[in-house]
Amino acid sequence: MSSIDDVGTDSVEEAAPYIGLLDIFVLSACFGLGVYWFFFKGKKKEEPIDIKNYNIAAPMTKAVDSSFIQKMKTTHKNIIIFYGSQTGTAEEFAGRLAKDAQRLGMKALIQDPEECEMEDLTSIKEIENSFAIFCMATYGEGDPTDNSQEFYDWLQDGTADLDGLKFAVFGLGNKTYEHYNEMGKFVDKKLEELGGERLFDLGLGDDDGNMEDDFVTWKEQFWPSVCEHFGVEATGDESSIRQYAVVVREDIPEEKIYTGEPARLNSLKKQKGPFDTKNPFVSRVQTNRELHHGGERSCMHIEFDITDSKIRYESGDHVAVYPINNANLVNGIAKILDQNLDVVFSLNNVDEEASKKHPFPCPCTYRTALSFYLDITNCPRTNVLKDISEYCSDPKDKEFLLKISSATPEGKKEYSDWVVKSHRNILAILEDIPSCKPPLDHLCELLPRLQARYYSISSSPKLHPNSIHITAVLVEYKTLTNRTNLGVATSWLKDKIPNGPENAPKVPVYVRKSQFRLPFKHTVPVIMIGPGTGLAPFRGFIQERSALRKDGKDVGETVLFFGCRKASEDFIYQDELKEYVNNGTLTDMFVAFSRDQEKKRYVQDLLKEEADTVWKLIEKGAHIYVCGDARNMAPDVLKTIRGIITEKGELTSSAAEDYLKKMQSKGRYSCDVWS
Repeated sequence: MSSIDDVGTDSVEEAAPYIGLLDIFVLSACFGLGVYWFFFKGKKKEEPIDIKNYNIAAPMTKAVDSSFIQKMKTTHKNIIIFYGSQTGTAEEFAGRLAKDAQRLGMKALIQDPEECEMEDLTSIKEIENSFAIFCMATYGEGDPTDNSQEFYDWLQDGTADLDGLKFAVFGLGNKTYEHYNEMGKFVDKKLEELGGERLFDLGLGDDDGNMEDDFVTWKEQFWPSVCEHFGVEATGDESSIRQYAVVVREDIPEEKIYTGEPARLNSLKKQKGPFDTKNPFVSRVQTNRELHHGGERSCMHIEFDITDSKIRYESGDHVAVYPINNANLVNGIAKILDQNLDVVFSLNNVDEEASKKHPFPCPCTYRTALSFYLDITNCPRTNVLKDISEYCSDPKDKEFLLKISSATPEGKKEYSDWVVKSHRNILAILEDIPSCKPPLDHLCELLPRLQARYYSISSSPKLHPNSIHITAVLVEYKTLTNRTNLGVATSWLKDKIPNGPENAPKVPVYVRKSQFRLPFKHTVPVIMIGPGTGLAPFRGFIQERSALRKDGKDVGETVLFFGCRKASEDFIYQDELKEYVNNGTLTDMFVAFSRDQEKKRYVQDLLKEEADTVWKLIEKGAHIYVCGDARNMAPDVLKTIRGIITEKGELTSSAAEDYLKKMQSKGRYSCDVWS
């Protein structure tokens, strides 16, 4: 109030000879009240800001983009395609479906459900001949992806009236996981329960098999069904459709050019939290040491410094690492296409109403695009091969690419054999089909985004509050064409060797929360089953329980089942683990070496041998944790635990299955697995 008091005093000084002190006081008070009313009471109270929907870079984006119904009306689009994507594949499939719609003379809008008011689905019937397609990936153990969590919660609420909604769903999953394609199945079922009309049967893509084949097969049957339903005549136009137009940027200032930032310009140079998937923290590598003692394979222990980042993590969480593609691949693509990598360019969406203006941060150089933004190591999908076939000068090469990108049985087999099984990346394909010379800007449009790589954190914040540890096996193998393929992240991390505090390599990271957690009560027993790098989260669990014991807390039994090939080569963290056994942090540690004897032994064999110990702990309420290979190890362990419950609990198979299901529903049987 000091400023108002000052104004009041100044305003009455000239009138002092005519007015007494009491009058001055009254006038000052009245003036102050008048100013207060004018500036505050006369204004409408501002609505509180919803932080979830507040975009710092563009405050009005959410409010404008949220009404997809209005956008469909103004742009005369009758199809909307939503994607729930964790690694980018569902978003890629959504884009391909939109191009298919355009070829059929229809217009489609692609939307991220996280950026929409999904309640507007109840109004989609206002748009004539409208329908919605949902490309929904399943994450983890049957969970929705991060960007579809709110949509999932809204559907769970079950109060919406979706009468008039016509829909189709394609789910993306992996059969090695127990809850295969759970999100796709859930959305398909729930939309119908809420009154929607299913236009076409649910499609299910299996990443453990051939996701590309599953998707192509589904959409090849889906579109004729849609055309028949709406009376649309297919044009048969199979020509390539450009979604983005290239613009060379010659005079743009250097500070306006992206150099690898995931989203915000200069975010890697001018760090500002909070840190997340679009704004990673640039950490310094404190330690990078080899864990294997021999053999041909390599396993790295790496520590990232998160001091002053305000990043908080828990044992069991995942850390995302943002890698850079191998320079040899980048230079190889440029050489074969005769392209200057230092040209600055932008790819701009030809649809001015599209919410996604660029396929990746633009403007940038071709070198930046190929190094930071595009996936050039995985096998290209069939749509990429089909589009680049237009640039073959040799008719036979074009015919071959069109064949292996087709939906015919012969084409699918050829694609599987020549591309997938031979692990041909885009450079290998361009090398083996020398007459194919696509413009680099078109190739940049077609290739999917390079994704962050996730690792189970192998440390506890109770012991290491300012650093995050990971345990990673170097991926390197020979292909059928005698090429050496390298894992994007591990081959890049391999060379991140610190040379003193002033010469520490930098790696962008952020923490993704997990449900893989120790029991809330420290006295609850735990059984940890993790061969190889599956040990990673359990190292954090053990550190946590060690810290609790040092603080004088009572801790339940802590039992580890670990497996590796040879005791002399890949028994990682051996000295640490033995020390934890000696000091009592680990109640028991059982280790299987699969290749130290004639008959291979695995963790599931150890579980059978220690069935009495396992059952005793289960009866005491133990939580079981499994980490590692999803394809073979995890199902075998589950089968073994079920067998122990059946035998030691003297239960029927169905009763043992129910017992195990209850353990899972109560969080007493948890998995952190990968395929």
